[in-house]
This record gives sequence, C-alpha cells and structure tokens, in this order.
Amino acid sequence: MKVKLAYGRGQLSVEVPKDRTTVIEPTHASGVADERGAVLKALREPLGTAPLAEWIKPGDRICISFTDITRATPNERLIPWLLEHLSHVPPENVTLLNQLGTHRPNTREELDRMLTPEVVRKYRVINHEPENPAALVQFGVTRDGTPALINKQLAEADVRIITGFIEPHFFAGFSGGIKGIMPGTAGLQTVMSNHGATNIGDPNATFGITDGNPLWEELRDIALRVGPSFLLNVTLNEQRQITGVFAGDILRAHKAGIEFVRRSAMQRVEAPFDVVVTTNSGYPLDLNLYQGVKGMSAGARIIKPGGTLILACECREGVPADSPLDKLLRSASSPEEILAMLATSGFVRAEQWQAQIQALVQRKAKVLVYSSLSDEVVRAAHLTPCHDISGAIAKGLNNAGPNATLAVLPQGPLTIPYLADA
Repeated sequence: MKVKLAYGRGQLSVEVPKDRTTVIEPTHASGVADERGAVLKALREPLGTAPLAEWIKPGDRICISFTDITRATPNERLIPWLLEHLSHVPPENVTLLNQLGTHRPNTREELDRMLTPEVVRKYRVINHEPENPAALVQFGVTRDGTPALINKQLAEADVRIITGFIEPHFFAGFSGGIKGIMPGTAGLQTVMSNHGATNIGDPNATFGITDGNPLWEELRDIALRVGPSFLLNVTLNEQRQITGVFAGDILRAHKAGIEFVRRSAMQRVEAPFDVVVTTNSGYPLDLNLYQGVKGMSAGARIIKPGGTLILACECREGVPADSPLDKLLRSASSPEEILAMLATSGFVRAEQWQAQIQALVQRKAKVLVYSSLSDEVVRAAHLTPCHDISGAIAKGLNNAGPNATLAVLPQGPLTIPYLADA
C-alpha cells in the first residue's frame, strides 16, 4: 500500500507492505469554524487573568513575541488579528520581536511572508539578538551560575504578549508557553546552559513531560522572573488549521493547550518495531537537518535496538552549512566520539544539544536520511544517505527476518508514539 509522508511543501508517496505496517498519526482534530472569531474571543475571555484590553494603559509600550520561520505558527493570520484587537494602541508603541532563540535572523522578505507586508510596514519588527550584550538584560542566573539573559525589548515592555503554537517537543515536553520567552528571546550563553548535556540527558527531558522535566522547569523559572506575560497560543492540525486557542495566564493557558495536544498527539503502540519511517512534519520544520533531529527522536521512541530508522526531511537550508551543529558533527569521527566530547568536563559548544540527541538515537538504531542534501553532507553528519525509501524499508525488513514489522509516522514529531509498557 502507499503512505504519504509530509516532506517540504508537499508529500512523498511511499510503497509499504500492508501486512506488517502500522501507520501512526495524531488523532485528527477539525479546524475551528471561525478562526478569527475564536482568537478574538480568547483575548476577551482569557484563562486565569484579566482580558488583554485591561492589561493596557494609555502610553504603555507593548512587545509582541512571535515565532520564527522554523515554526508552523500561522503568524500571517494570528498577528494581524491580535493587532486588530489592539487597534486603539498607537503603532509606535508596539514592537514585534522575532523569538529566534539561537536560530538565524529572518530576512525582510521572510518577515513579510510571516507577518504580512502590511504589518511589517506599519509596525516596528525586530529580530532577537542572542549574542548582542546590549540587547539583553539579566534576570539572575541559571542553575549552573550562568547569567540568565533575556531580550531587553521584551523585558522592559509594559505589556508582554507571547504568541506561538503548541506541539510536542523532543526535550522540552511541549512547545509554546514560556518557550516564547526562554529560550525564544534568551541570550546564547543562557540557552547553552539550559540545554547542556546534563539536562538533555535527563530521562524526563523528552516528549510530553513538563513538570518534573529539569530543562523545562528552568525555562519556566527564568521566564517568570521577567514578570507577568499574556499568552496567545494556538493548536494546529496537519492542514495548519487552528484547532484551539489558548490565551491568558502564561502557565494556566499553556497547560490547557498541552492537555488538548496530548489527547491527539499521544499514540500508544504495543511493541517496538524493526523499521521506523518518520518525517519532520514537512515545511517549515524540515528546513534543515538541525530541526530534523526532532523527527529522528520521535521515531526512536518505538524502534527496537539495532533497528533501522529512516528520516524524510527536505533540508532545503542544509545542516545549515558552517552552523555550530555542522562544525561539531564534522569535528568528530563518530556519534560515540561526540558523546565522549560532551562528557568531558568544560566542553561546551553551541547547538551541542542536537548533536547529543542525534548521537543517542544512533546508539539505538541505524539512521538513514532521505533529503535534498548531498551524500557528502549526510555522511559528514555521521548519517547514511537514502535515495529510495521503499527500497530501504524492504532491505531493513529483510535483514530483520520474516516477522519484522514497520511503523510509519507521516507527520513525524507531531505524533508522540509510546510503548504500552513505558
């Protein structure tokens, strides 16, 4: 039978054996009938706090934090509706801050696509600068004593509005919520401290867990030090339709959104599989291999030790080339050497968290990558190039024996598969 995989802006059709294949997807949620109406209603009737309009006094400086190009948030709809709700506020009192975290800045053309040209023309829109000391202000320290730095525009605003969408996250439990502040608008050294090898290696730093996850709990604690923030998060289906709107107190509204996503994303399986095919949810999440580690991590949750994991991730932006991740991967001879480097006292590198998670997945399974990357780039990342997913499936099943089984995650990390005995 044929299964369609999310890939880039389209889909890949892959032939799989029907008798031994399990397709695992989120439970479908229909889009709300009136997206704009649902957003405006949530702003007027938020969870756990006063309506947004009551937060704003004449002359207040407002900072709206929005997700960058690597996220599927429908900013082009969400942000204009939010600004419509704030139409009584002079445009010069509003700053829109791109919550890049440690990602690259987005171009004017990208911002036009993300926010609409009208918004970019009318309002001040800036990229977060995680490595610019002048753009950051300190709020205490992280658990290891590193300065906890947050974007000054956000921190010094009279009203902070944090936007984004909620989906499973491979080491923070779920996206959205406080992640729009920390790491979204945090300093590089602060993110590196929080995403260090100890936190990333904690068994609770995984899909679906926030409370009890030391990494997420530190994100929360630092974000709350900045002061009260109003949350506007949405949930989405595979068509990028809004399925729920969660606005209000940043913790309470996010928790309600988490439980909504958990009901659709968590998918139980009875036993692990010999071969797992996964994706990175298509564009924009599969822009690069850095993001692709999320899809690997989702598939690795249900694979047998020694199995074959196949990732379909377009990577139109490369690893990216010459990024900290690219340099770290190329500096080592194997995934095990990467883990050994990270276990060395004092060894710290930007983006090491992605390399660490990839290496841990590779301890468990052989990882093949179907992408637009050259074979040289894939091999330099210690991965195996794949040019024929159906052929790789057949080979993996054949090597595993006559009773071998296959799982397919067409939407990748939008699904959280878990083993029945886990």
